[in-house]
Amino acid sequence: MVFTQWKGIFPYLVSPVDEYGKVKEQVLRNLVEHLIGCGVHGLTPLGSTGEFFYLDWEQRREIVRIVVEAAAGRVPVVAGVAASTNRDAVFQAAEFERLGVDGILGILNVYFPLNQDGIYDYFASIADAVSCQVVVYNNPKFTGFEIEIPTLKRLSQISNINYYKDASGNTGRLLQLSNVVGNDLKIFSASAHVPVFVMMLGGAGWMAGPCLPASKREVLCCMNYVQKKHWDEAFRLQKIMWEVNRVFQKYNLAACVKAGLQFQGFSVGNPIPPNQPLATDAQKEVAQVIGRIQKEFHTS
Repeated sequence: MVFTQWKGIFPYLVSPVDEYGKVKEQVLRNLVEHLIGCGVHGLTPLGSTGEFFYLDWEQRREIVRIVVEAAAGRVPVVAGVAASTNRDAVFQAAEFERLGVDGILGILNVYFPLNQDGIYDYFASIADAVSCQVVVYNNPKFTGFEIEIPTLKRLSQISNINYYKDASGNTGRLLQLSNVVGNDLKIFSASAHVPVFVMMLGGAGWMAGPCLPASKREVLCCMNYVQKKHWDEAFRLQKIMWEVNRVFQKYNLAACVKAGLQFQGFSVGNPIPPNQPLATDAQKEVAQVIGRIQKEFHTS
C-alpha cells in the first residue's frame, strides 16, 4: 500500500535486544501486531526510544527488516536514520528504503558544532538519496543544536521533505514555524504535553515513545476528539497524559518505556548497556503512573 498522507499516532518502537546483542524477533513482531491492533497510524523504529545510538549497523538493519515484514503494508513504517556524516546517513537511508520502509526519520548526531548550512546539507543529502518521505527531527536537548526556522523553510522546499518532528516543546516556536512554512511542512509532536496544541495548528500527529505503553483506549481516544475538533475533551485527556511525560523525563526514557511494556507482558528486556534498568522504586512509580492513566481513560 502507498501512504500519501501521514496523520495520527506513530509510536517510537523500543529495540528488544537480549544480553548477547541478538534482536528478539518474536517479541518485536508481537509488539508490532499489538500496536496495529490498537489502531496506531504508523510505526517508527530506531527513534530515541529505540536506543539507536547504542545499536550497531547489523542490529539496526535487522530491526527495520522485522518491523517492515511484521507491519506487512498495513501502516507506514518510518525508520530512523542517525549518523554523523552525510555519507553514512545516505547509506542507511538507501538500505532502509530497499528493505521497504515508507519513510525516513532523519536524526543528526554531531560532535563538533555545525552551522545551519551543514545541517541543511545533511537532511538534503538524505532526501536526495531516497524517493520516500523524509521527516526532519529537531531534538535540541540531546543534539545540542536547534534547526532554525529559515533552515526548515529551505528544507520544506525539497519535494520529499514534507514532515517535521519537534521535541523542543516550545509552543511559541511551533506557532512561528506554522506561520512561516504553512502546509509545506506538517508537524509531528514529540512531548506528551503538546500534541493537541500541535494538531490544533493543523499538525500531523504524535510521534513519540511515551505513547507506546498506552492501551487501545489511550491511543485512540485523544485522537478521536481531535478529529472531531472536541478540543475541551482532547485537552482534558492530554492533561492526564502529561503524567507519562513527567515521570519519563525524571528517569531514562528507554528504560521507562521498556519497563512499561514489561508490565504489560512484552519481554522487551532491559535498556542497552551502559544504560541501566530502572531501580525498584522507579519501576513502581512508572507502574503507578501508567496504571492511573489507564484507569482514568477507562472511566472517561
